[in-house]
Amino acid sequence: MEKNLLRQHFPMLPTRADLEELIRKSPALYTVFMEWSEEQQKEFLDFCTGERGVKILYDSFFKEIFNPETTPERLEELLSLIMKQPVKILQVLPNDSTRIADEASLLVTDIVVELADHSIACVEIQKVGYMFPGQRSACYSADMLLRQYKRVRSRKKKSFSYKHIKNAYTVIFIERSTKEFHQFPEEYLHYFTQKSDTGLELNLLQKYYFVPLDIFRKTIQNKGIQTKLDAWLTFLTSDEPEMILELIQTFPDFKALYEDIYELCRNIEGVMNMFSKELRELDRNTVQYMIDVMQDEIDASKKMLSEKDKLLSEKEQLLQQQALEAHLYSLLSADNRLAELGRAVSDEAFRRQLLEEYGLKN
Repeated sequence: MEKNLLRQHFPMLPTRADLEELIRKSPALYTVFMEWSEEQQKEFLDFCTGERGVKILYDSFFKEIFNPETTPERLEELLSLIMKQPVKILQVLPNDSTRIADEASLLVTDIVVELADHSIACVEIQKVGYMFPGQRSACYSADMLLRQYKRVRSRKKKSFSYKHIKNAYTVIFIERSTKEFHQFPEEYLHYFTQKSDTGLELNLLQKYYFVPLDIFRKTIQNKGIQTKLDAWLTFLTSDEPEMILELIQTFPDFKALYEDIYELCRNIEGVMNMFSKELRELDRNTVQYMIDVMQDEIDASKKMLSEKDKLLSEKEQLLQQQALEAHLYSLLSADNRLAELGRAVSDEAFRRQLLEEYGLKN
């Protein structure tokens, strides 16, 4: 009995022995393969033979499956489910935006499309959630809006009106979300828009959808795949054969997507190059994430040390003051100024006067 669950449904998948032999016979492929760690070699062999599923969120696979030029209906359906409105992609826009700081290191995929109503939608996948996700997304959305304004104004020329500017949608999938999202452990789709506190309605154009995929993975384990959005997010996040089989049994149309992926995997040289590229990006992601976390920790440590230094300084000054006052009381007692001693204990202004009289200072 075939133990490989996925090969039972996708017979084009090679056996592990056949794939290893193919790699060994090619000096070029074998050289690349041996540059990987044992864990990376195992991951590659696992997804190419169906021992595990392919990680769809790898940039190369995602762009192949969701290519808005060749298979727009896939991205259209995913966006329609997230945005809860029909979405039709009109064209793919060049992503010539200037990135805020050096963001490419943490950003895996970035696709910008123009929808049928001429609004703009940007789809991002982040391996690691950025610090300050709200502020960063607002800046990026503003950048998209400005790009649309320049493009429309150039096209309309003298007939341009601000009514021609359409919504800018930012859809962000986050593999490892930041702590803000984990305050809502049951929610994996967050929608943001600008609203008035009076009920006045104005379209301020910028809309945001955040999808913390790590939270989705936790919730889906308890409830199972129920909706089409569940199905798409499972497709994006799960490489477990059992979950993949549950997906294609519940929503059979997803089998065609996996067939496309495994046909892609039959080009071993191409998929090895894709995997090598992903490993390089993961290394950069890890380094950048560590730098960000370390900088955050350094800043917190500096703040804590500064507060400690301030407390120590205040404590030192207090001890010095107490020593001066004790010396003052001793001098007053020696001079038999007992009434003034009693008053100095309770009257701070009088105590300062006596300290000056005796020339006692910090």
